[in-house]
Amino acid sequence: MSNPTDKDFEQGLAMRKRVMGEDFVARAFSGLTEFTAPLQHYITRNAWGDVWQRPGLDLKTRSLVTVAMLTALGKTHELKGHVRGALNNGATPQEIQEVLLHASIYCGLPAAVEGFRAAAEVVDAPRG
Repeated sequence: MSNPTDKDFEQGLAMRKRVMGEDFVARAFSGLTEFTAPLQHYITRNAWGDVWQRPGLDLKTRSLVTVAMLTALGKTHELKGHVRGALNNGATPQEIQEVLLHASIYCGLPAAVEGFRAAAEVVDAPRG
């Protein structure tokens, strides 16, 4: 494994904080162990330091696509974080709602219902 202080990791950490928020990232790194550290470093370097840095899609679009994919996969824990990320990237609750409604057709109603439940916990929560 490469050094977690490399350029891709640092750029990834900055992007991860920008999209997901400082608190989310702090929680992700707070419980690191020798066993789990490589996964967080891999995610930060490769997802956030590479894919999320690419110029082909703006951050809002990347977030909405991610919301759709996590809904399709039924990964509600990750979905909640990425709904917050989508809001941070300028998506509106209505746009997130439309993505989830669209998912009901292409991913099935059970996946969309779970997606709505997870997203509502974030969208309907008081912000401050």
